[in-house]
Amino acid sequence: MFLENTVNHNEQFGWIEVICGSMFSGKTEELIRRLKRAQFAKQKVEIFKPALDTRYDDQMVVSHDSNQIRSTPVPSSSNIRILADDVDVVGIDEAQFFDDEIVAVCNDLANRGIRVIVAGLDMDFKGNPFGPMPALMATAEYVTKVHAVCTRTGNLAHYSYRTAASEELVLLGETQEYEPLSRAAYYKAMRTEKNKKASQKENGK
Repeated sequence: MFLENTVNHNEQFGWIEVICGSMFSGKTEELIRRLKRAQFAKQKVEIFKPALDTRYDDQMVVSHDSNQIRSTPVPSSSNIRILADDVDVVGIDEAQFFDDEIVAVCNDLANRGIRVIVAGLDMDFKGNPFGPMPALMATAEYVTKVHAVCTRTGNLAHYSYRTAASEELVLLGETQEYEPLSRAAYYKAMRTEKNKKASQKENGK
């Protein structure tokens, strides 16, 4: 688990922490835990999330088990740079939905002495690296990868399998649209889906 950086109290630079994993792995829960801990320590905290994320609440960052913390929805990452003024800690949820500038924004904040905590999906529903997350993970001082439990095998899951019939990269959803799967279960499901589509295509001819 992450431990606060307390080696050199005179260092003016901040740092970046990334919390990543699949759907239902507890990313937002861990983000909220760290932010509330900082608030309890009387640190000035600002939390941001993409404006498009309205699944649970327009203003709050909410985990799947209903733990929540107030946030500021922003349409683009450049807004964070402007709004994160005179703070000790910045939290960013659903970072995969932000534009690529989020990487420069997080580094600029860290260089200003701010602790930046970012949470997001590291892979999309196709199993590919998601948006700016790989670059954020590469530039972060600390990366925590959390796991869900595979609904089919009970093993650790780090794939977000989409059960909804949509090919859109961004599809906000919950258990009705996504299922956390282990590597073996994910590729078995993808293979079954591919064979099903091929069969439907043949029958349609």
